[in-house]
Amino acid sequence: MSNPSVTVRFAPSPTGYLHIGNARPALFNWLFALRHDGVFILRLDDTDRERSREDFADAIRRDVAWLGIQPHRFERQSLRETSYAASAERLKASGRLYPAYESADELDRRRKRQMARGLPPVYDRAALRLTDAERAALEAEGRKPHWRFRLDETVGEVRWDDLVRGPQQVTVASLSDPVLIREDGTFLYTLPSVVDDIEMGVTHIIRGDDHVTNTGVQIQLFEALGGRVPAFAHHNTLTTATGEGLSKRTGALSLGSLADAGYEPMAVASLAVLIGTSLPVEPVKDLPTLAGMIDLSMVSKAPARFDPADLDGLNAKLLHATPFADVAERLAAAGIGGGEAFWNAVRGNLVRVSDAAIWWRVVSERLDPPPADPAALPMLGKALELLPEAPFDSETWKRWTEAVKAATGAKGRALYMPLRVALTGLEHGPELAGLLPLIGRRNTMDRLAAQARPPSD
Repeated sequence: MSNPSVTVRFAPSPTGYLHIGNARPALFNWLFALRHDGVFILRLDDTDRERSREDFADAIRRDVAWLGIQPHRFERQSLRETSYAASAERLKASGRLYPAYESADELDRRRKRQMARGLPPVYDRAALRLTDAERAALEAEGRKPHWRFRLDETVGEVRWDDLVRGPQQVTVASLSDPVLIREDGTFLYTLPSVVDDIEMGVTHIIRGDDHVTNTGVQIQLFEALGGRVPAFAHHNTLTTATGEGLSKRTGALSLGSLADAGYEPMAVASLAVLIGTSLPVEPVKDLPTLAGMIDLSMVSKAPARFDPADLDGLNAKLLHATPFADVAERLAAAGIGGGEAFWNAVRGNLVRVSDAAIWWRVVSERLDPPPADPAALPMLGKALELLPEAPFDSETWKRWTEAVKAATGAKGRALYMPLRVALTGLEHGPELAGLLPLIGRRNTMDRLAAQARPPSD
């Protein structure tokens, strides 16, 4: 049973596809919920009607499920605007939400003048000094107000103890009164987010450190609405290997593209979570195990660079330890047979599960290997002569090669490489002791015969 004293949320906007950088806060929240037997809410921030799209919303739910996250609740902000409007009216009634009429150009010119005078470019609250008559005149001109939240500057500083970054503080005088409602009446991110967190009982807000500067405003808004202020944890964000930020709009390293490329969810999750922590970056078998390993105190304050090339190594390590039962359905769906014996023989050479198809073709289909080295022809002929009878087992390769070595004197690379090329068409691959029983005596004999035959003049 879940613990209501711990409730977290992941609140992406459906304006693009989730990428590896989005996976990091999603996973940190899910792992925190698992660790504390808490509640995880997937909440779509879809109040931006112009940019929000249903196909992106569907993709978010699909990608979250692909990572192994199973939300306890699913919410959409677009269905909750009545709550936001009611909260806005409460703030207006208390004098904390006030109308302002400046255009974007006017505000920009004002900021530039302030900076030229050496003053911080914060909003000067000119709208609070307007008389009723002045407001009426502006509205008569056709101006519609946007609505700003009046920060309480009497407190001096807003402080919180961040679960990742430690004690934090923001000087209120350094902040502008934020706009909560646009001229067209639509809500910006801040008000819906805080209202939802209050009404949904969110106890911990775990998110990227690009949101640290928003926290002072949000704490004051929680207090103005009479809500309990959650605990905050701002983890380091992921950048590309070259230090650039990740963006949903460009599709960089999208979870969908990583899934399509054949990466395992736990390889992606392991890298997305463990990079930029005090723990070694190694593949972890499942999310409950990862939840037991990771703690927010282990997260570094420095940015974490994500290199997609690292995924190959993690994915390979994960597959090398993956039992057949975990991939049996996927192999069958891809038309790959051989059962557990085949999987155990080839998994040590795989980077992706789809790579198994290469080795299944080697095992089961007709090969066209390159011409044999003439110097190896006598040895290959003798190997054909000494080929054991069926059935082949895990010891057949050893017995056979020892017999060929004794008969020809060939050893090392001169023995094993021509045989490997003859049987697989490749110079590298899984141990032939495991592959030989799968190839079978008939295929082995045919392939050897083709290789041992001297080239025609």
